[in-house]
Parts: sequence; structure tokens; C-alpha cells
Amino acid sequence: MLSMLIWVPIFAGALLFVLGGDKKPLLVKWAALGVSVGCFLLSLLVWHQFDNSLADFQFVEKLEWLPSLHIQYALGVDGFALPLIILTCLFTPLVIISAWHNVKNSIAHYLCAFLVMQGLVVGVFSALDSILFYIFWEGMLIPMFLIIGIWGGQNRVYATIKFFLYTFLGSVFLLIALIYLNYQARQAGVEDPFAITTFQFLPLTFDQQKWILLAFLLAFAVKVPMFPVHTWLPDAHTEAPTGGSVILAAILLKMGAYGFLRFILPIVPDAAREYGWIVIAASLIAVVYIGLVTIVQKDMKRLIAYSSVAHMGFVTLGIFMSFGLIDMQTEASHNMAVMGINGAYVQMISHGFISGALFFCIGVLYDRMHTRNISDYGGVINKMPIFSAFFVLFALANAGLPGTSGFIGEFLVVISSWKANVWYAFFAATTLILGAAYSLWLVKRVIYGEVSNQHVAMLQDISLREKSYLVVLALLVIGFGVYPKPLFDMTAATAESLVSEYMVSKLDERS
Repeated sequence: MLSMLIWVPIFAGALLFVLGGDKKPLLVKWAALGVSVGCFLLSLLVWHQFDNSLADFQFVEKLEWLPSLHIQYALGVDGFALPLIILTCLFTPLVIISAWHNVKNSIAHYLCAFLVMQGLVVGVFSALDSILFYIFWEGMLIPMFLIIGIWGGQNRVYATIKFFLYTFLGSVFLLIALIYLNYQARQAGVEDPFAITTFQFLPLTFDQQKWILLAFLLAFAVKVPMFPVHTWLPDAHTEAPTGGSVILAAILLKMGAYGFLRFILPIVPDAAREYGWIVIAASLIAVVYIGLVTIVQKDMKRLIAYSSVAHMGFVTLGIFMSFGLIDMQTEASHNMAVMGINGAYVQMISHGFISGALFFCIGVLYDRMHTRNISDYGGVINKMPIFSAFFVLFALANAGLPGTSGFIGEFLVVISSWKANVWYAFFAATTLILGAAYSLWLVKRVIYGEVSNQHVAMLQDISLREKSYLVVLALLVIGFGVYPKPLFDMTAATAESLVSEYMVSKLDERS
């Protein structure tokens, strides 16, 4: 089933690219939508058959790919991979529906890019072989490069090159680290020297871990993105079409955080514990400083893009803060470490819902007025009351309103950070103030007040097509805000296993 989730959308996208075109756009749209919906239903079937009580990889597939190099086609999912796969498969049909009437030129190629990207991203989250992971990791840059570069705004070439250079150069260090780990695995005489799980049991010295950690950080921090390598994100969001911004915010940013969980914590835990304060400091800077930068933005897309950097700072804080908690070697600190990792993961998924929904809303306004400047709006609620209700809901969720999914992850990270360090909790909690400031300020200037100009006066409320994807995301934001248990059930065993293995290794080291 994992291979189907990867290769069906890729082959379907290739078929649309070869046979599609602008002659039969309706057929192309329905074909792309059918494939994407089918993949989403298949991902739900995987979830239905997934055993939440197991921390091991499930649905494992292994085939010899390059036997002479010991490279395998190996797939599998655990509690950290499956929710992201479902999230990926959810957003592709929503993006296709949003583009139904809005993309006029080369619609087949546009939809092809999203289908291919979906398959490649699912490959990233399900690959168990490090070289296979790297191929999918780099491959997904190509469709996003084309989406921004062909269907983007006026400065799309600059934004595309900046996006590609930042992410590609960071990934070069990832490849170096993987080759070095393979060398160490061969020296140790293991059977699968490129398997990610093999790397977790290598007897690496602290100096070796230190340099591997640096390589991983350079690769994954750019993808999150973390301060100070975040500057490509606002430019990419501003110039990308609506669908590109949605996938970039909802899915692609999560790949960096997933890399932290899959590679850094299990493979180089000692170096990560020693130098984790650097990541924690960068995370807190992202929460506070980037939050202040967000408030002064004049472009709606840039505002949401900067808020994404701030919210993803919570994710990296929750992940790396766990090391200090584990070192306390108490049952309470153990539970708090698991809570911090679970909170970071919930924040990842919630941010996908909320940021994707906000970019959809901005796309709705842009399709009508062809401007994203906040000053060009005002009084939208008078002409688009239904749309305004959705916009306000997602903005409040972005601010961490209790009862929405935006609250759960942030609350858990703040609580667990209090146990690790009071100052961590203090600075992390400022996002609740700053998030409310820029979210409510955006709502006030765009939604409320009197109709500001004749362009706003001519606005029409959202159509049934636009309601369809906004309703889905609204239900998810509220549903997981009120009842997040299904997500916790998926991640609990994997997070518990990660913390327990590290705690046992520390006890062995001390004895």
C-alpha cells in the first residue's frame, strides 16, 4: 500500500503530462481529483490497519535495488510517519479543487506537478533506506521549483532560485553525513549499511556525532525553516500560486522537523544533548523575534509566512528540549519529555491545517481583487459574511485559541518546557500574546469595519467549491482541538520508545 501511495500519483501525473493539455481541461481535472481522492482513501485504510500499540515500523516493504552497493527499496511507517502521510494525501485533492477555475494556462502540467510532488513527499516519510530517502528528499524540489517558477508572481524567478539554492545546498551536507554513516556501518560489518535503523545502533564517538549533527542541522534547519536560515520562506510564499503556498506551508516545512525526529534524536543523541541549547535558542528567537516581525508585515502572505516560522519554532523547541528532561532521570521528567515530543508533533499537524487554510483564504481574496496588501481591504465581512466566519476561525486558531487544534500543541510544549527550564516556558508563552496580536490585527484590518473602497464593495461571497475545502479544514481544526486523541494514539508508542531508548542508553553509560 505504501508503494501505491508513492507511485500511483507519480505515474498518474506523468500520464497527465504526456497526454494532457488544455484541450480537455475538465477531463484532466477530474482525473487528477480522482487519483488524489483515491490516494487519500488508501491512506485512511493504512491508518485503519495501523497498530497504535507498536513502536516498530509497520507495512514494511523490502526489495533489492542496487545489491552491489547494499541499497534497498525499503519502506515502512511508524507513529511519526503515518500522520504526515495522511496529511499529504489530504491536501492534494483540496489544492486541486481550489485550482479548478483559477489556473487557466497549462492546467494539466500544473496538476501533474502536485501529483508527482505528493508521491515524492510520501516517499520521504516512508523510506527506510537512507539513499532512497535522499532521492525522494531532493526529488520533491523539482515540482515545487516548477510550480513557483512557472505559475508564480512577478518575482517568481528570484524566489524560485533562492528556494532551490537554500534547500539544495543544505541537502548536500545531508548526503555527506549519510555516506559517512554508511562507511561506519560497513566498518562495523552490518548487513544493511544504508538502512536508517542501522545508523541508530552505530557506536559513534562524541566527535563523530558532533560533525554528523552539524550536517543534519544544516539540512533540516533550512527545511523547517529555523532562524536564521528562514529568509527564503517569505519570498517563496509571496511569489508561489495559492496551491504552492498551501503545500509549502502544510507539508514541506514538516519534512525538516521529521528529519530531526528520524535522524538526529535516534542517531546522534549525545551531540544533540550537548549542543541542543543552540537549537533551543534559535527556536525561542523564532518564537519572539519573528513574532514581532510578523506584526509589521503589510502583505497577507508574508504575514502568514513569518507566523509559520514562529510556530515551527515551537516544534523544534519541543523536540530538543526533551534531552534536558530525559537527563533528569525521573519518571516525571520522562513523562514530560514524551509530552514535549508529542506536543511538538501535534503542533506540526495543527500548523498544517491552519496555515494551509489561511493560505486558501488569502487565495480566495486574491482571486477576487488581485492584491494581497492588507491596506487594500477592510469591511470584507459586509460583503462576504460566510468567508469572514472561516477567516476569523482560522486566524483565532493561528493565535492558539483553546478549542482549536492550534492550542493543543503549544500548550503541551509550554507545560513541558516549564519542567526543563522556566525561562524556556516564559519566552515560549510569548507566542500566545504575539500570535493573538498579529492574527487579530490582521482580522481587524481585513475583515471588520466599514467597506473601505469600491473594490471591496463589489466582492461576492465564496462559492460551493470554495466552501468545500474550507469546511473540511474547519472541521479538522475544531475536531482535533476538541478531541486530539486519535493523533496522540498514533504517536504515543513511537515517542515513548524514542525517549525510553535514550534513557536506557544514558543509564548504561553512567553504570
